[in-house]
Amino acid sequence: MKDEKYINEKEEKEEKEDDKLSIGIALGLAFGTTFGILMDNISIGICIGLSIGLALGTISDKNKK
Repeated sequence: MKDEKYINEKEEKEEKEDDKLSIGIALGLAFGTTFGILMDNISIGICIGLSIGLALGTISDKNKK
């Protein structure tokens, strides 16, 4: 019984960590696309946005641990 509870808690924790990373990537894509449209170079904007979003998502995951 205790083992099942521990496994469920561990899975829920992993899901929450993945959520932060996905939110960071999504926000980075949104801002990067907007930035790319403003600079008339969408591909560069998306790359910059993804890298910033990935970095922010990773930092927020590490801060929670």
